[in-house]
Formats: sequence, C-alpha cells, structure tokens
Amino acid sequence: MADRPEVEISFDRDRIDFEAASRLIRASYWGKRRTDAGNRRAFDNSLCVAAFIDGEQVGFGRVMTDYACFAYLCDVVVWPDRRGAGIGKKLVGALLDHPELAGVLAFSLRTTDAQSFYEAFGFEVSNDGMYMRLVR
Repeated sequence: MADRPEVEISFDRDRIDFEAASRLIRASYWGKRRTDAGNRRAFDNSLCVAAFIDGEQVGFGRVMTDYACFAYLCDVVVWPDRRGAGIGKKLVGALLDHPELAGVLAFSLRTTDAQSFYEAFGFEVSNDGMYMRLVR
C-alpha cells in the first residue's frame, strides 16, 4: 500500500482558492442552485479551511458560527481525484478542533449521504422533535 501524501490544513484565507471551491460546490447535489456570488458571500461570512498537498488545494470546508453558542458545518468538499485519502476527515477535524470554536456547545450539519462519515466525529441524526427549518 502506498503512503498517503502529507495533507496540510490552513485557515489562511489568502491561500484558499474560493473559485475552485465554489465550482465544486455548485456541482454538488446541495449546491447546484447556488451562484458564485452567493458562495463568495457565504465564504466571506464563515470560518473557512482548506487542505493542500504539495501546495495544491485539494479540499475545502466551512463553519457558519456565532463563536459562542452555535456552529453549522457545511460545504465540506474534496477534489474528486483526491477522494479516499482522509482529506475530508482532516478538514472536519480541523474545524471541530479550531480554538475559536472550543466553547461552542452545539454543532449541526445537513447531509443526505454522509451520515456514517459524520457519526465518526460524534454527530447524531436528530429526531428529537426540536429541529425545525424554513426553506424558501
């Protein structure tokens, strides 16, 4: 088995290729109705992280948060040719372990196909009768 490449995680917004992240998100089932301008506004108002291998961006994720009570994990994407190398795990782990989010008690996310991936981090499917949403 070949060694996995070294994955570097960075929160440095100057290094993140937001256009590439937006393209991949718009190609996903959850982001297909979004625009680049909408994604950029979302990115500007979130804590963003990127994964790099040999200086090349290979993943992206973000958290919407008030840094005190609530955080919403979203837009975790790994470039298709780099999937299966643990990059998504590193992105999610970096966001959950970020020092500015240490006091946040409630994280949430939404997925239709990656429940087992997020369960490995302690997320549980919520059927408690309290979760509500409004879709416009």
